[in-house]
Amino acid sequence: MENKWSKISRREATKWISFGASSLLVPRLLGGQKNITMNTRKIPSSGKLLPVVGVGTWQSFDVSSSQAERNPLKEVLKILIESGGSVIDSSPMYGRSEKVVGELTAELEIKNKIFEATKVWTTGKEEGIDQMHTSMNLMGAMPMDLMQIHNLVDWKTHIKTLKKWKEEGKIRNIGITHYHKGGYAEMEKIMKTEKIDFIQINYNLAVRDAAERILPLAKDKGIAVIINRPYEGGSLFKKVKGKAIPTWAKEFEAESWGQVFLKFILAHSAVNCVIPGTSIAKHMKDNVQAGFGKYPNQELQKRLINLIEK
Repeated sequence: MENKWSKISRREATKWISFGASSLLVPRLLGGQKNITMNTRKIPSSGKLLPVVGVGTWQSFDVSSSQAERNPLKEVLKILIESGGSVIDSSPMYGRSEKVVGELTAELEIKNKIFEATKVWTTGKEEGIDQMHTSMNLMGAMPMDLMQIHNLVDWKTHIKTLKKWKEEGKIRNIGITHYHKGGYAEMEKIMKTEKIDFIQINYNLAVRDAAERILPLAKDKGIAVIINRPYEGGSLFKKVKGKAIPTWAKEFEAESWGQVFLKFILAHSAVNCVIPGTSIAKHMKDNVQAGFGKYPNQELQKRLINLIEK
């Protein structure tokens, strides 16, 4: 029986077409970039293509209703869309971020161009249901593109709800998240025993533990991967402060340390998307350029690891 969740809306009918169409535009911010379309990777469970650079909203989107605080975020979202990106990731843990995302994406009229993701971050079945309904209402995302169990909190309870909601069309994809290797063992267990579409995990040039077992397992199981903490809380930039990027970074078309760090992550074939958070337009312009062009091969990845470890 058809219900309000399963009906094909205008947003649903044009969303995936818009993802492709927006990436065909020549982003004015990319200057002489040879590759004019943001790279995409396939979501294994659906076959749909996802642009490789998105935006996270932790801290950066937790702002008031003042235009002074919100206007920079509008610019960040405009840059994301104009560059062919689509993924916006939030959580009820992130204060007012979900509400801000919902209102700004509606104001900018980009609902049919984005892939919206949020999380459930509570214990108990009914509490989880109430929280997810609130998140979807705040973000104006019905259905939600991706609902994730935040840091595996009460995952055995929530995964039952998410499976039911996916069948009913309330959500399109099911995911689990963590940000630290302390959660990897439990995450690995879930990946092996449950049918999920996405994982979100930490992985960067300084902290590469996920590459040992989690990322290979995701590839083997056909699970899409979103990467959080790409700059390791900013500590990667501190390591290279005052240093120029290596001349050989040109081999994979990186023009800044930010692009070097993101392109290292995207060089892993299991990774679908990376979500650096920012509230600054010039940082977003730099971030999205990592979604274009080449990525470092294995030899260059080793050189980057050696460089950062020194």
